[in-house]
Amino acid sequence: MKKIMRYVGMDVHGETIAIAVVDEEGVGREVGVIPNRPEAVRKCLKKLGRPEELHCCYEAGPTGYVLYWQLVRLGIECVVVAPTLIPTKAGDRVKTDRRDARKLARYLRSGDLTAIWVPDEGHEALRDLVRARQAAKIDEKRARHRLQKFLLRHGQRPPQGVKAWSARHRAWLQTLQLEHATLQVVLGEYCHEVVHSEQRVARLDTAIEQAVEDAPEQIRAVVAALQGLRGVRKVTATAVVAEIGQFSRFAHPRQLMGYSGAVPSEFSTGGPGKHQRGAITKAGNAHLRRLLGEAAWCYRFRPAVRYPLQRRQQGLPAAVTEISWKAQVRLCNRYRRMVVRGKLKQKVVTAISRELLAFMWAIGVAVEKQQQHPRAAA
Repeated sequence: MKKIMRYVGMDVHGETIAIAVVDEEGVGREVGVIPNRPEAVRKCLKKLGRPEELHCCYEAGPTGYVLYWQLVRLGIECVVVAPTLIPTKAGDRVKTDRRDARKLARYLRSGDLTAIWVPDEGHEALRDLVRARQAAKIDEKRARHRLQKFLLRHGQRPPQGVKAWSARHRAWLQTLQLEHATLQVVLGEYCHEVVHSEQRVARLDTAIEQAVEDAPEQIRAVVAALQGLRGVRKVTATAVVAEIGQFSRFAHPRQLMGYSGAVPSEFSTGGPGKHQRGAITKAGNAHLRRLLGEAAWCYRFRPAVRYPLQRRQQGLPAAVTEISWKAQVRLCNRYRRMVVRGKLKQKVVTAISRELLAFMWAIGVAVEKQQQHPRAAA
């Protein structure tokens, strides 16, 4: 007996879900708007047909992947689609939840939607953890700046030769006495906020360490291998793996570069030989671009393997350390050449970060292949 497929479009919001369905012949109908609750979703989809007959989709957004995981557990095929890649008509000026649901269902039937990679619940939890650490570092930086600008406004400067946020600097802050009691209260609050933010970052660093230890073997192996690169320590390596997932899902490093949004935009129409490129597209993962940019600054120095990098490379396969040294030689030399040509350092670092991602891809794919076929790799 031929299986009858029904294509279900779901326009998902925080409190409601608009649902529309289209059959194989293209006949569609609106199901209605239901509460965004697991029980309501289960009852509604049960009325539409058996799980194996349904193919659902909804746009990626702030509601995350909870609905996707629920549908998968129910045995229903589901895809999460990229909102920016949904086809739109130039003359369409009416946008409602019901119309969006019908449009998703029709495009799902015609195959015009682009699905995104959906992590499992454990991987998404790791991603939330590293992003929480990023937010904590931003808050820590802001707290320190508030304190520094407060002291600057009132003419308070640390003694000569005291480095900011060193032990001597903190001791000086503890002994600092301002003229007015009100200012002393403000100083105490600002100092307390700095300490609080630093403790928060320390707690999240400890949580990341524990999360990596509890992660599957493949994730632990990739995180350890990425630390063999210059400028990539455990927090950065964990964040890169959390943002990318499996490196092998990208057939070529250029695809991963495009995923990061660090590739240049291009407008080369109008005939052969015309190539016009502009700024990077930024149409990708902003968190990943930030991580790559921070790591790329390390390649402005000459190639070298000092003790911290030696310690991180202990126990890694020879192929990984070879890729790491190749990356140093290429990226450091390219940084110097581009700077000599008069390029802005920020643009140079962007180009270096894009190539650094290619070396990360090479290491990630090699380690994942080794984890899948350990005997063949041995």
